[in-house]
Amino acid sequence: MKCPHCEKELPGSPCPKCGEMVLEDANYCMACGAPLKEGLEEIPRDEDFLEYDDDFDLDDRVLCPNGACTGIIVDGKCTECGKTEKEAAAVEDEEETAAVEDQEEAPAVEAEKTDEEKKEEKSK
Repeated sequence: MKCPHCEKELPGSPCPKCGEMVLEDANYCMACGAPLKEGLEEIPRDEDFLEYDDDFDLDDRVLCPNGACTGIIVDGKCTECGKTEKEAAAVEDEEETAAVEDQEEAPAVEAEKTDEEKKEEKSK
């Protein structure tokens, strides 16, 4: 499963019910709604579950701040990873900090000298 924004490979496994790929920490399959962890109830779906709902506005939803999660924040918790908005943001910040530290630790690559600089160096 790849991130639709950065094309990064995301860890996941096939749904035991429908076989679609689901994220590693997901609670429910996004394709069929099957619970992926013990203790979760299957969400019943009517035939018209995709019908427009006047109470649901896509512009007002709050996306989970963890970049590897596809859930939305409902009642203070993410619908997919189960973390609060603050907890999910902390995970994202830790990943960004680690990436910056890795970049800082990488050996600096010296820019290749131009032909003119090489000639000038030889003449010294």
